[in-house]
Amino acid sequence: MKDVYDVTIIGGGPAGLYSAFYSGLREMKVKIIDVQPELGGKVRLYPEKVIWDVGGMPPTTGDEFRKQLIEQGLRFDPAVHLDTKVTSFDRLDDGSFVIYTDKDTHYSKSVIMAAGGGIITPQKLNVTGADRFELTNLHYTIQALDRFKGKKVLVSGGGNAAVDWANELSPIAGEIFHVYRKEEPTGHEAEVARLKRGPVQSFPCTRITELKAGSDGRKIALVVLERDCVTEPFELEVDEVVVSHGYERDMELLQQKKEEIGVSDDGVILGGSDGTTGIPGLFAAGDLLRHDGKLNLIAGAFHDAANAVNQAKQYIEPDAMKYGMVSSHNDRFKDWNEKIKAQRNCTIC
Repeated sequence: MKDVYDVTIIGGGPAGLYSAFYSGLREMKVKIIDVQPELGGKVRLYPEKVIWDVGGMPPTTGDEFRKQLIEQGLRFDPAVHLDTKVTSFDRLDDGSFVIYTDKDTHYSKSVIMAAGGGIITPQKLNVTGADRFELTNLHYTIQALDRFKGKKVLVSGGGNAAVDWANELSPIAGEIFHVYRKEEPTGHEAEVARLKRGPVQSFPCTRITELKAGSDGRKIALVVLERDCVTEPFELEVDEVVVSHGYERDMELLQQKKEEIGVSDDGVILGGSDGTTGIPGLFAAGDLLRHDGKLNLIAGAFHDAANAVNQAKQYIEPDAMKYGMVSSHNDRFKDWNEKIKAQRNCTIC
């Protein structure tokens, strides 16, 4: 006998985790499927970065924020399938869905697509032999800033992430170089201004052409660069290299039903502000969804998630309330609230 869930959420980032929490609040049977080995979505890639722009939350690192997201998202014990790629899905005659993965098959009354920008893989440095340094001093993300303390660091890339890393590392590294292909970096305005004010040595119109190992043969010691305005390649001595050239997106799942769902040429769902898509019972939230008034912030992902869940609830239970009750008035939190109050009273005593 097949086990049918009320809602299956494809994606375990901020939008997916908040969808799971809000679905539990609305007393739905929930499942999360994520291709990554861990929950957290793209936030996993920035464990050391400080997040300031989530309402009511003091500045916190990506790693701390991810842990809190997971704790909240798993509050109502959803089923979780990690390291699992959804390969296709079909809407059945009764309006429910069958979801095929690279491991097994799942059944659900509704589906919320919350896979962010798709399956995210950092774009690798297109230089011969670069892969042999990935276990030593070539990085596509930064797990710990302390590793770079006092070192000569080269950051390659002109987008938001590269600019952010150059700024974050500038007070920590001994010397920092920033190379990018265009005349100007294309990061957020305030971060680019901060970059220009700081000690970072910038090399516009420049690309990495070769990585040279040191005497041990294991680590990069010299980076060979070519610059549009310089006829001969030149070298920089480095201790660490950080490459942030963007991410490769796997949008195959959406492309299978591009016309039915309503997918743009650049691979996002052109849906309603309430999370609806061109397929009844299939909803979307987070970076994967574009609509009028869309806010591409984590706060916007939470808003999308709540809307998608409310729509899913009404899809499977047409007589259900349009919106879930706020947590302060929801009986599902009564016992937990009493425990929290008791703990605080004990601390005050």
